[in-house]
Amino acid sequence: MKQLVLLLMLTPCLASAQEKNICKSQFSIPAMEQQAFTRMRTLMQRGSLASGNFDINYFRCEWEVDPAIRYIKGAVTVYFKLNTASASITFDLQAAMHTDSIKRKGNMLSYQQANDALQVNFDENINPGQQDSITIYYQGIPNDSGFGSFVQTQHTGTPVIWTLSEPYGAMDWWPCKNAMGNKTDSIDVFVKHPAIYKAASNGLLQSETPVGTNMVTHWKHRYPIATYLVCFAVTNYEVFNNSVQLGATNLPMVTYCYPESRPSFEANTPKVLSALQLFNQYFGEYPFIKEKYGHVQFGWGGGMEHQTATFLINANESLMAHELGHQWFGDKLTANSWSEIWLNEGFATFCAAFYMETKYPASAIANRLSVLANITSQPGGTVWVNDTSSVSRIFDQRLTYNKGSYLVNMLRFVLGDSMFFSAIRQYLNTPGLAYGFTQTAKLKSVLEQASGKDLTDFFNQWYLGQGYPSYKASWSQVGTGTVHINLSQVTSHPSVSFFKMPVPLTFKKGNLQKTVVLNNTENNQDFIEDIGFVADTVLIDPELWLISKNNSTEKKSISNSGMGGVDIFPNPVVSPASIRLHDFNTTKAEIWISNAGGQKVFEQTLSLYNGLGTLSLPVQNWARGVYIATIIAGNKTITKRFIY
Repeated sequence: MKQLVLLLMLTPCLASAQEKNICKSQFSIPAMEQQAFTRMRTLMQRGSLASGNFDINYFRCEWEVDPAIRYIKGAVTVYFKLNTASASITFDLQAAMHTDSIKRKGNMLSYQQANDALQVNFDENINPGQQDSITIYYQGIPNDSGFGSFVQTQHTGTPVIWTLSEPYGAMDWWPCKNAMGNKTDSIDVFVKHPAIYKAASNGLLQSETPVGTNMVTHWKHRYPIATYLVCFAVTNYEVFNNSVQLGATNLPMVTYCYPESRPSFEANTPKVLSALQLFNQYFGEYPFIKEKYGHVQFGWGGGMEHQTATFLINANESLMAHELGHQWFGDKLTANSWSEIWLNEGFATFCAAFYMETKYPASAIANRLSVLANITSQPGGTVWVNDTSSVSRIFDQRLTYNKGSYLVNMLRFVLGDSMFFSAIRQYLNTPGLAYGFTQTAKLKSVLEQASGKDLTDFFNQWYLGQGYPSYKASWSQVGTGTVHINLSQVTSHPSVSFFKMPVPLTFKKGNLQKTVVLNNTENNQDFIEDIGFVADTVLIDPELWLISKNNSTEKKSISNSGMGGVDIFPNPVVSPASIRLHDFNTTKAEIWISNAGGQKVFEQTLSLYNGLGTLSLPVQNWARGVYIATIIAGNKTITKRFIY
């Protein structure tokens, strides 16, 4: 379930299921997720009751519903393999669902249903690795789950049923395994419903077959899918088709929307087609390229990234981009734990921001400012969810969504665009992760292998640590094109005493501008940078790549005694090395450097600013030994001896 209040985005108003106008600036998807999640807290704490002795390979789901009646009748055929020899397996299924019978190879099986678990007993011991199947026949009125798993309601007076199973709601309406760790390889969904309606689900539509006054709609999906992403919705949908060229593939885009919403969906669907092309380019091939992408309208206040069939309340541009991003981050790769939900939500929020900033670059800085204000509105808090029993903590907008997305944004800055997107594509296609479950440690490992960078400090600071830095840059012009910078920071939370980060500083004067990136590895760190002009202003991180707050700069003037001085550092010299001139009453200086044999190895004229000048020495090309530097500035001649 996804973020609708994306602070990075534009904020047009939308209508709720009750047809109230609710402005996005006052409406929070995380808050809605928390409510839908509340009823599942007990189940979360005890975990799934399904047994771990089998893996599901395939579901054939046959469901019969009428949108006017809160009821479901089903026959779910499960193909599975045992991983240990056993005579029984157990599914998650709410007690409100009545099991009529269970069959294997045409024979009736015994079963016990209690405490939201359905234990199926075989008539023989089944060996591990052996493919087998059973069919479970059941029916009932699913438990009321608020916004959640099985909703029967109306839109403008017309009945509608939809499902929304994240995180553990699938068991409310069908027998399954709720726990993370097992994706079924494929599914077929058959929905029998009154013929006046249409049914939407995952994958590709295979047929719509009349059966008396009913219709049987068949959908087929042939990609691995997590339990909570299986879905269907039935009402008087209007259907229209688009397509988008993704490489050599013309991908179908299918929209199921309420008749009253068709004009809006038709007008706005081209925006998600643009997002598909952008994400396909930067994150790699759309994960379900052999099937489709689709939108299905429902009345829940936001969106849900059901695989190939995103459910949306409306065609809001940022919401569509967020849910589309989940097809890569959340569907293809799924977080294996609620403690690491940022791998779904933080990445999807980043995707939406990336799309919106690409399309509306003039708004990027203002939008980033809004998000940073939210992140830094409190001094602490980790992206890692330290309390998965707390609903508000799991779906925390500030930490899971916004700070999670900025963590991704900072990785992009640290690695650089080319390496970042290349590494993310590798991450999405890593064997064992692709179309499976992922962890933060796996992401870190892939990024490190791809980039050659050690990201341990980064993840310790930003993922496990709390807070943010406030930077201060004290600087002086020490030459006609050179500046000296002292960079310090204080942190907002004691869990991180110092944030090791590259820090961009932009120096300006009139139309002149240059950005330098300082590798800030310690507090009160000094830097000498060549900017090429005399600056009057410096800005810390003007493009807002980093999480920080209350940054400040100070320009320090340097007095000139007129006595003249020369510093060579370090001494003994190592590469790189610099020579610094100061306190001269002239605008130029001649620098000669000779070896111990009197041979000149270096000569340069250096322009001075306020008697100051700094330049780098190319010592890497010199032989080891003793050198003499002679500096002639005005009427002063100074010699310095140094060792390389």
